[in-house]
This record gives sequence, structure tokens and C-alpha cells, in this order.
Amino acid sequence: MNRSNDQKQKSSSSKLVLYSYWQSSCSWRVRFALSLKGLCYEYKAVDLVKGEQFSPEFEKLNPLQYVPVLVDGDVVVSDSYAILLYLEDNYPQRALLPADPQQRALNLQVASIISSSMQPLHMLSLLKYIEDKFGLEERHFWAQSNIEKGFLALEKLLKDFVSRYATGEDVYMADVFLAPQIASVTTRFNIDMSKFPTLSRLYESYKALPEFLASSPERQPDAVH
Repeated sequence: MNRSNDQKQKSSSSKLVLYSYWQSSCSWRVRFALSLKGLCYEYKAVDLVKGEQFSPEFEKLNPLQYVPVLVDGDVVVSDSYAILLYLEDNYPQRALLPADPQQRALNLQVASIISSSMQPLHMLSLLKYIEDKFGLEERHFWAQSNIEKGFLALEKLLKDFVSRYATGEDVYMADVFLAPQIASVTTRFNIDMSKFPTLSRLYESYKALPEFLASSPERQPDAVH
């Protein structure tokens, strides 16, 4: 059986399961991607506040004890970046990476900046450590300064490519990473988005996407209102 037939069979026979936490921006990326691709999945909530990520059962899925985790039959994938690449390879409908090599590289670069150089620097565990060692004010300064540094880099990176969305007229992986990142940090850390006009304009476009709204934290089954 060739690869395309394998993919069709997988799409029809596998049941995707997503381990997620409603406020996790990393989980939000995956929910957004699944929604864009039109993939149905079972939602399994992992309450990070209660420490459910430290349970022996969840540790078997992800030894790092982070969400999200995607289970696809016998395949278990953790880390949002890895999950999105897995989905792109195995569920190619509604591609999240463009065919153009330059655009493709740009999308991967944006995703990498957010997942490797921004989001880890304001993870709850790190911020708690900074607060315990240096106080609440230093915690806020650390998060805000690193987020703004990342946003400034993204502004410069995208300025010659941005259109309706980050790298053109279609929603791609860069947007899947950008939209939850902007949404989750602007209010949480009081980021002044007037400093970042390109990202602000993009976010207005994202807020009009049904798939983005459907994947938003407040619409998840474990949301606390």
C-alpha cells in the first residue's frame, strides 16, 4: 500500500486523542491546527493546577510531564511543534506548510522562535521559581521583557512577507503558533501591543477565524469561568 493510501486508511480508522489543558498556549496551537484540518478528536483534560501532569499514567505518555500529548492509535507524540509536524505528515489535508521553500522556511522559523525562544521563558514553573527567588516584581519583569524581545524579532522577521496572515493570504503554521501566543500573553503580562503593529493587525485577522475561536481556552470542556 502506498503512502497516500496509508494516510487515507489512517484518517478513517484512527481516533485521535488530545491531552490538553484549557489555558495552555501549547495545547491551543494543537487544537487550532486540528480545527483547521477538520480532524475530530477526543479531548482529555489534564489539570495542571491540580498537578495531574505528574501522575504515573500521564508520565508514561510524556516523561517531561507537559501538555499537549497527541495519541493516534499506537503513536504517541508530545510537544506541540512535533505534534504539528506529525499531523502535517500524516494528515495532509489543509496543509499548514506552504510548498514555496522560502515561505516554508519562514513558517518553521516563526514556529521555532515561539516554541523555543519565547514560550519556555514564561512557563508557569519557571515564573514560580523566579518569584520564589527574587519576588513578584522580578517575575513580571522577566516575562514581559522576554516576550517583548520575541515579539520585536517577529515584527522584523515578518515585515517583508506579511499580508492578511503572517506569510501570505492563507493560514499556515506561523499563524497557528502566533495567534495563541499573542492571545495568551497580552492580558496575562500586560503587553503593550501598540509597539508591535504588524502582530496587532495579524491578531485582528485571527480573531475572525472560526477555527481559532473554536479552539480558544474558554470553549474547552475543562474551562473554568
